[in-house]
Amino acid sequence: MLTIDGITVRLGGRPILERASASIPQGARVGLIGRNGAGKSTLMKAIIGEIEPDDGEIAKPNRARIGYIAQEAPSGQTTPEEAVLAADTERAQLLEEAETCTDPDRLGDVHDRLLAIDAYSAPARAAKILSGLGFDEEMQKRPLDSFSGGWKMRVALGALLFSEPDVLLLDEPSNHLDLEATLWLENFLKAYPATLLVISHERDLLNKVVDHILHLQGGQLSLYSGGYDAFEKQRAERAAQIAAAKASQDAQRARLADYVARNSARASTAKQAQSRAKMLAKMQPIAALMEDPSLTFDFPSPEELRSPMITLDGAAVGYEADKPILRRLGLRIDADDRIALLGRNGNGKTTFARLLASQLQPQEGAMNASGKMKAGYFTQYQVEELPSDSTPLELMTRAMEGKTPAAVRAQLGRFGFSGNRATAQVATLSGGERARLALALITRDAPHLLILDEPTNHLDVDAREALIQALNDYSGAVILISHDRHMVELTADRLVLVDDGTAREYQGSMDDYIDFVLGRNQPKEKKAAPAKTQGNSSKSRAQARFVKSELVRVEKAMAKLQGQISAIDRAMYEPANAAPEWADRTMGDLLENRARIAAELEGVEAEWLKLGEKLEDAEAA
Repeated sequence: MLTIDGITVRLGGRPILERASASIPQGARVGLIGRNGAGKSTLMKAIIGEIEPDDGEIAKPNRARIGYIAQEAPSGQTTPEEAVLAADTERAQLLEEAETCTDPDRLGDVHDRLLAIDAYSAPARAAKILSGLGFDEEMQKRPLDSFSGGWKMRVALGALLFSEPDVLLLDEPSNHLDLEATLWLENFLKAYPATLLVISHERDLLNKVVDHILHLQGGQLSLYSGGYDAFEKQRAERAAQIAAAKASQDAQRARLADYVARNSARASTAKQAQSRAKMLAKMQPIAALMEDPSLTFDFPSPEELRSPMITLDGAAVGYEADKPILRRLGLRIDADDRIALLGRNGNGKTTFARLLASQLQPQEGAMNASGKMKAGYFTQYQVEELPSDSTPLELMTRAMEGKTPAAVRAQLGRFGFSGNRATAQVATLSGGERARLALALITRDAPHLLILDEPTNHLDVDAREALIQALNDYSGAVILISHDRHMVELTADRLVLVDDGTAREYQGSMDDYIDFVLGRNQPKEKKAAPAKTQGNSSKSRAQARFVKSELVRVEKAMAKLQGQISAIDRAMYEPANAAPEWADRTMGDLLENRARIAAELEGVEAEWLKLGEKLEDAEAA
């Protein structure tokens, strides 16, 4: 058992952990969660001994090997395969001894031990782990210095998994992974045979892999049974209890204060009033659960633009002349599309995104885009390259040159930078705050198209949910690259697979794609059926999958139109609470727009009914 007993850790004089305690059973699979900056990484460093607690202690299982990824990525001329194999230090020492040992008895012991630890199958196990993390056979043989920092961190993760420690500690392991490698990692961790403690903001991983949630809040630890959904339900119940208790206490305080005010001056009731005043002074106020400004995302609505916004016709794109990375690109993007790009890192997703953002020009074919279209392109590099000595207000003022201070402040306020947060130096902002600032900067002109390349890396679970909600409320088009499956499933209604040197519409669902990635989509053995019957069955299943994806798209369109009608109704009947895009409109203008949207909704509902009939026919076939 791993026991954390009343530990306190202060950094720079500020308490990060304060008398925190928890007991993690042997073999438990625990997800460590908490808001950005709560102290999750600090706790892990205390567990491995990198940080000495100011008070309390951490008791670890006797002779247990604790595994944690080093901060520095491996480098040099060593290959990924060699780096992973070297992580099993006992195997490496025994193999070296086997080469030099001259004592026959000792040599026999060495070979017996090598057999006992399954040393000779190690290269195959290492290759399997590296393959799961995205390294093909050629990449496994290349020197580490030929890889980027993100790929080197994958090697470090592979080495840690290969070493199979008794207590495996992982700090945001999917941050450097694509969706495909994240799916593999989830599968690997499900079968991990020892104790696991993982810091993660991936809702799917926290539901599918862990059996306990360790919540860090206000320097304290609380252990919950179950995955993230179970924890969230318990947290919601606790929030309701706190709200009810606070309301009850507030009412009691008001009654006591009123009694004291009315009866203190009267001799006959002065003692009772004094007694109640003492009672009131001793009551510890129940703090309400405070709203966190870091959950604020509000994308400005663009002006309406006719579809299609972008069409690709036989386009090719790359970085070197006559060496395109992607060819035969044919795609139409409409003004309200929600598209997720699938495919392993290195297949060209970012190249495709840069083409759509007009940062790259087609080398062949054509890309036609509306002349009025504005695109906002988000990448992790923008987050990392924000000048640390500037403030959000200074950066936005420069970016919105010519705009009024009120307009600048309003754009910052959409993303939670109001008051002192707008004038704080970037160096003092958390990773999540920097990501919000980058999003605020790229959307300052109300773009018609948002292109988001891994927007969630610095966001915790609650902030990711807020971003999902903001994207669903946004009226423009979205191109999304993300390893967060939960985000893809809740925001995208079209999937585009970037693979084999091109990008094409993926007709299946996310579940189909997951099966494809994990290799579970192989047909099971069954009695042979006539070729024609098998073909028709396969065709019907494919048709059903396509219709289901179309239904999802249409249902999201219906929800969006219904939301617009509700917003117009609010503007007509509650002008003070009108959304910005409908505020200050005349009644005639509101009625005209409502009629137009209602007519569009009627057409979409008719399409939904037809698709429902098609789905019934396909499933019956």
